[in-house]
Amino acid sequence: MTKRTDAMDVSTAIAAGYGNEEAMARAVQSDPFEHIVHRYHRPVTAFIYRMVGDYETALDLAQEVFLKVYAALDRYDERFKFSTWLFKIASNHTIDYLRKQTHRTHSLDAVEEDSEIHLPELISPEPSPERQSILREQRALIEAAIAELPLPYRQVIVLRHVAELSYEEIAQVTGLPLGTVKNRIFRAREAIRKKLIQMGIDGTE
Repeated sequence: MTKRTDAMDVSTAIAAGYGNEEAMARAVQSDPFEHIVHRYHRPVTAFIYRMVGDYETALDLAQEVFLKVYAALDRYDERFKFSTWLFKIASNHTIDYLRKQTHRTHSLDAVEEDSEIHLPELISPEPSPERQSILREQRALIEAAIAELPLPYRQVIVLRHVAELSYEEIAQVTGLPLGTVKNRIFRAREAIRKKLIQMGIDGTE
């Protein structure tokens, strides 16, 4: 696999073009870096933003992530899903950044993994202006609750609900056993649910 030598500025790249892994594989063969940036800049930036809580920092970190991806393209193993490989780089880089900023020592109370906890829906078909206002407020509260999670739990919940990775893909990204991934996501959801109840959102609407 050859690399393109005129690397583009990823902070100004647009997200467009390729909707599946086969298309990405063809693109990587022909013009890897530009197509990777076009396809993944937006979801990677969204993932990082939910992790760090600052958009300008997220843009800077996203640019660093894509430079790492560019440097590592020759080591990508095509037997594995490309998006999982990319998000592993993004996740590791973001966590390294956060660990340098602060050390979180919080823990979550143990809970039994006996049911699926659902977060309140943030989108409804053609919401009224009043409903839109409520949804914006709920989104802000949910993001605040996610930001308060200990880093290991924030990582898996954002990979699941922002990056939309499967449990198996999250296990590959984090290097954790599948059961640990499921348990952490469950505990994170439960912690968010309890926080939202304290804020007056019960998730039953």
